[in-house]
Amino acid sequence: MRWLQLIIALSFLVVIHELGHFTFARIFKVRVEKFYMFFNPRISLFRAKKIGGRWRFRFFAKNVEPALVEVEDEITHEPKLDAKGNKIYRPMTDEERNALPADDWRRDPDNTEWGIGWLPFGGYCSIAGMVDETKSTTDLPTEPQPWEFRSKPAWQRLFIILGGILVNFIAALVMFGLILFSWGTDTMPLHNVDTGLYYSELLQQEGFRQQDKILTINGVEPQSLSDVVEWLIVEGKQDVVVLRGTDTLELVMSKDLGTRYLAMQNEHDRQERQKQRNDDLYQKRPYILITEFVPFVVDSVMPNNAADLAGMKAGDSVVAVDGVATPCAVLVTEELQKHPCDSITLDFYRAGEPMTAHLFIGDQCRLGVYQKSKYAFFKIEHTDYTFWEAIPAGICYGWDLLGNYVKQFRLVFTKEGAQSLGGFGAIGNMFPSIWDWQSFWYMTAFLSLILAFMNFLPIPALDGGYILFLLWEIITRRKPSDKFLEIANTIGFWLLLALLIFANGNDIFKAFF
Repeated sequence: MRWLQLIIALSFLVVIHELGHFTFARIFKVRVEKFYMFFNPRISLFRAKKIGGRWRFRFFAKNVEPALVEVEDEITHEPKLDAKGNKIYRPMTDEERNALPADDWRRDPDNTEWGIGWLPFGGYCSIAGMVDETKSTTDLPTEPQPWEFRSKPAWQRLFIILGGILVNFIAALVMFGLILFSWGTDTMPLHNVDTGLYYSELLQQEGFRQQDKILTINGVEPQSLSDVVEWLIVEGKQDVVVLRGTDTLELVMSKDLGTRYLAMQNEHDRQERQKQRNDDLYQKRPYILITEFVPFVVDSVMPNNAADLAGMKAGDSVVAVDGVATPCAVLVTEELQKHPCDSITLDFYRAGEPMTAHLFIGDQCRLGVYQKSKYAFFKIEHTDYTFWEAIPAGICYGWDLLGNYVKQFRLVFTKEGAQSLGGFGAIGNMFPSIWDWQSFWYMTAFLSLILAFMNFLPIPALDGGYILFLLWEIITRRKPSDKFLEIANTIGFWLLLALLIFANGNDIFKAFF
């Protein structure tokens, strides 16, 4: 189900991205030769084009060659060659096109060929007169034509390139707004968590103690746990004021807290993957950096499991495992992990009365109970939005999310960040295991933001590379040659392919090691 959601989301985002390029190209009267979802080396799964006033369709057909003809020498009638020995081509004249069979796909060049390729890797919009990953300089006629990309002013070409990025960015903001309009928001303000917080070993090394309450970070009061994680890990804020009992303390975080967090997370994930390989039924547990300090209270008991056989009931509150105090649900889980396939002693309270149970837990280290969620202990604040409230709120939310992602991006260039980099497998795991419309649209909106940002990076073969060259042309009034663009795009394409292989290689490595 995760993979299905990923394919649908990415397909949708690729389509709207390329539609951005398509729209601006048509506004400036540039021909769009092909519009494809996925790539189509040699053959296409499906293509459609309006020819002679009729829509024509092909399935599993070879690609159509460009509507170019060789330039012949007037005397020898042999193909003319340029200084490098390459054949010189020219576009077909209207008379030559009209002489082609009525169903020839080279006719009606103003009409776009729409199709689906067989290689599920992105998609493309082939714009006439533009050198990209699908077209080299040898595919272009000698002289720029008025309907080509390269013949247009630099500012028009800039808008055509920016079109995909703008559409992805706007689509993400609109989706966030519609999510807020449809479902509203549920938040747990940090001041409602009166029991304090649970801190991982990493944060305890920074001076935190269990049940500390965070008052301010760099002088600003955090409103939620996500604020705390963002400010400490992503932004690297260091000055923290906490309330410990009745005392107010100041803590100074290490500058390398972000990279150490990634290292701890990578190691935790490695250990969880190892446990899962040893036991197919094992369910990986996420690394918990910080969470609400919630007691372990049984909500219901699974029949014929360890807790049921030991006589535990709904409402029981676990306070110790084998004599080790566990006032927090996370601490209960941590202690259980130390006793796989062991007999343990649980101390718990039932209706205020202390009780003890002896039970055997399996290799999954589970009691066989469902515990009460944190929402049963702390007040949740729900906010509904009207349509006109949701749109600006979605814009603000998306803008803040993009800012956070950009800040996190710097961690990619560290050793720990590179190790945590994932490909399609990691992205797919971001979707829930069951279909949920709210989660699906949220992840789609988030991926749309990422796609907009990644395409803006000044890397040849990405939109950002073209933008960089166009800005250079606008500033210097010197246009890079088509050959230079071809070489730059080729280099950029192989760099991106290497990055793609590395990211997905990380996924494959994690699957076996």
